[in-house]
Amino acid sequence: MFSKRVLSLVLACAAAGRLAAQTPAVNDYVIGPQDVLTITSYDQADLTGKFTVEADGTFSFPLIGRFKAGGSTLRQAEAQLKKQLKDEGFFNNPQITVAVDTYRSQKIFVVGEVRTPGSYVLSGDMNLIEALARAGSTLPTASGQALIVHPAAGSGASAPVLPADENPDNIVRVDLRALESGVAAENAVLRDGDTIFVPRAESVYVFGQVKNPGAYSLQQKNTTVLQALSLAGGVTDRGSTGRIKIARIVNGNKQELKVKLADIVQAGDTIIVQERFF
Repeated sequence: MFSKRVLSLVLACAAAGRLAAQTPAVNDYVIGPQDVLTITSYDQADLTGKFTVEADGTFSFPLIGRFKAGGSTLRQAEAQLKKQLKDEGFFNNPQITVAVDTYRSQKIFVVGEVRTPGSYVLSGDMNLIEALARAGSTLPTASGQALIVHPAAGSGASAPVLPADENPDNIVRVDLRALESGVAAENAVLRDGDTIFVPRAESVYVFGQVKNPGAYSLQQKNTTVLQALSLAGGVTDRGSTGRIKIARIVNGNKQELKVKLADIVQAGDTIIVQERFF
């Protein structure tokens, strides 16, 4: 099941460090309101502490008062803090580091066929695998694709943006089966306001001489008749693999096609396995 594989892939990739090149450096994280920063001073211990960025992007720092951090990356904030401490005569060469203690200002949305849809805090190095894992992974009804919808510039991140509501140029399509197989290039980098949409898989219907007739989700591209039959538990002893037909709607008209095991099925097909002649 994809849910288990995703979680195991998260652990395996993290252990091997294969995803490092696919994620942005934490230093590139843009500070925002409600983020909690850890500032460490190697010159004066009582300057070290945790500081919460307020709604206007500032926080109060000893010696220099209000400091503007919102909208800056960690390294930019660190460089500006050092400059102010030096320019105001407190230190000749300030030794200061700035890191994020708690991420609060940025978020993403995971919706569709996942176990726990909702909004999630975006950490500095979050990627698609981690986001899906946080959402409890995909459901068995999920398709083999995920859509990452980037919000329009300046639109904010107050609610999910579905693919139909957004410019196609802002949509990234990810092959979940390739991601499951360890193709790191599919492990897309996420940014503030992104919506990850996992659509429901389209279905085929399998009837006749099969062990478990019913509707089944097409979770991979180019599913063959044989693969569809395996979803239904395979052919019964009375069924004939040489007598299989598909009922398909083409331009509003129903057609019946004789097919072979290697033929590709389409969403909405009804596969019928007939009895043996003898």
